[in-house]
Amino acid sequence: MGEKPGDKVKVVCQKETYKGILIDRKKDVTVLKLENGYNVGIENSKIKRVELLEQGKEMEIKYSKKTVEKKGLPKISILHTGGTIASKVDYRTGAVYSSFKPEDLLGLFPELADIANFDSSLIANMWSDDLRFKHFSVIAEAVGKEAKKMVEGVIVGMGTDNLAVAAAGLAFALEKCPIPVILVGAQRSSDRGSSDAAMNMVCAAEFIAKSDFAGVAICMHDYTSDERCVILPACKTKKMHSSRRDAFKPVNDSPIAFVDYKTRDIRFKKTDHAKKGGSISVKPKFEEKTGLLKAHVNMFPEQFSLFKGYKGLVIEGTGLGHTPGQCPNEWCEVHKKIYPAIKEVVDSGCVVVMTTNCIFGRVQMNVYDKGRDLQELGVVSGEDMLAETALVKLAWLLGNNTADEAKKLVGKNLRGEINERISEKEFIEE
Repeated sequence: MGEKPGDKVKVVCQKETYKGILIDRKKDVTVLKLENGYNVGIENSKIKRVELLEQGKEMEIKYSKKTVEKKGLPKISILHTGGTIASKVDYRTGAVYSSFKPEDLLGLFPELADIANFDSSLIANMWSDDLRFKHFSVIAEAVGKEAKKMVEGVIVGMGTDNLAVAAAGLAFALEKCPIPVILVGAQRSSDRGSSDAAMNMVCAAEFIAKSDFAGVAICMHDYTSDERCVILPACKTKKMHSSRRDAFKPVNDSPIAFVDYKTRDIRFKKTDHAKKGGSISVKPKFEEKTGLLKAHVNMFPEQFSLFKGYKGLVIEGTGLGHTPGQCPNEWCEVHKKIYPAIKEVVDSGCVVVMTTNCIFGRVQMNVYDKGRDLQELGVVSGEDMLAETALVKLAWLLGNNTADEAKKLVGKNLRGEINERISEKEFIEE
């Protein structure tokens, strides 16, 4: 294939045809920016042919003026993991570039120059939907190095699909975090008129420069309009919409703060947050053999047995924390084998944690006999943790503790991942 990034192409597949600007051609996938502004990844094995429609041009970077450090402004580091937030495509020419130099970044987001002095660098290209525990370790170690440079804070730019999960992973890996580490993404790429990239980045920088907050958090749009951004807790946030700019919402918790984009005022919702100061402590190890299984209708015991020999398993159960396992009629005969399968997983040395597939509320495994049965098998409660947060927490605990220690700690609040203020009385119907 002779086409280059920036060329306008037609990709003919077995069932579909795509037209757009070629972003990248990897070993297994070809990435296009479609005419509607969205990116699409196409498996190379499904491509029959690629036709060049128009050659792209090298985009002139007009922002190469050397940055001048301004006295009196704080220093902020921006760490990139690829993604749309530092990329730009010119639809008129088909030109494309992605740059992580401070001078080019300030060209994309000129408002930043009045907020702080910046260092900007690429950690590595990390596709948000291809993240692994190792990526969290690499990011945490990079943040640790920046923190030792005495910066005011760190912004981590990332794709949005697993941004909230990455925030939770960083919250555990950065055991002591004396500065704000704010994850920022963009639901709409920087070249689109409706992009949220600049506002999210600017509000994150303002929050770092003007607040006393320390720890890991997320900064994204609070509304679909360009009014304000919200600072969200790292371990209690979920991406709730596939494309809206206000996709990220707190679950069983409240926002940390709001940043008004027009006035740049910061209003805290929480006052009990950690404050800046101290030295950083990084524990970047995660146990690889930690899994997540979603309970659903029509399950089979083999789905649980798969995790025999794993170090940890989070079950996203139904309701108050249940799985199939009882046999109310002949159609459920196979369920008689599910509890024994779970017991085999536990007996293999795997720490099994129960969460709920409900968005709000918490696990309570003492209300119904199913919950009590699962506890007798050795399954422990994940309280009100999001399933994804429980996954990274359990992996981190197992990476730094014995299995018995991890089992004791998983139900304790370490990073704000468990809301202890939600009373168990909510389960009693009045």
